[in-house]
Amino acid sequence: MFTLVYVRQNLNQAAVGDLFGVSQPTVSRVYRGILPLIGEALCLHVPDLEEAIRGLVLVDGTDVPTGNRAGHEDNYSGKRRRAGLNIQVAADTEGGLLGISTPLCGSMHDRKAFTESGWEDLLVETSFIGDPAYQGTRAITPRKKPKGGELSAADKKNNKTISSLRSAVERCIAHLKNWKILATGYRGRLAELSNIIRIVTALEFYRLGW
Repeated sequence: MFTLVYVRQNLNQAAVGDLFGVSQPTVSRVYRGILPLIGEALCLHVPDLEEAIRGLVLVDGTDVPTGNRAGHEDNYSGKRRRAGLNIQVAADTEGGLLGISTPLCGSMHDRKAFTESGWEDLLVETSFIGDPAYQGTRAITPRKKPKGGELSAADKKNNKTISSLRSAVERCIAHLKNWKILATGYRGRLAELSNIIRIVTALEFYRLGW
């Protein structure tokens, strides 16, 4: 139980130990033993992105903050003004999770992360919407205001429609970040974070009934 509490709330291990009446070393030992078993038990609940796609796909990038780590300066994002890992998130138009990419360094722009993750090739025959960061891909993106000019009424209407649809992937990310270990600052070993993201992805798909 306290393994899920730890991942859901991202409390420090001493606080979790106090809640359950055990020592911090016990929390650490049990957490490291149980979390991989949870991942194994739920692996069948994680669909491939191709399997999960149902109609129009929404994509967006978000970060998993880690704090500054020695030797990992490339995880610092000037845009977000913090260090972390970049993950790409795919959702349907109802805000349902479709997939989470392999995490990449936090300094990577969403456009490049989308390609490096393999999603650009994966979605080559799929209609998908992204924010302006995805311009240059096949994504449907908002029109930018021309230099020295104004958007047409049709472009403004189109942008409003895209923005309305994109709100669903933002809701999806908000639900994902309810697993606070991905939202409020990961404190553990950086080498383990990719696997933790994979397991939290499985927990979220399980919560959604996959």
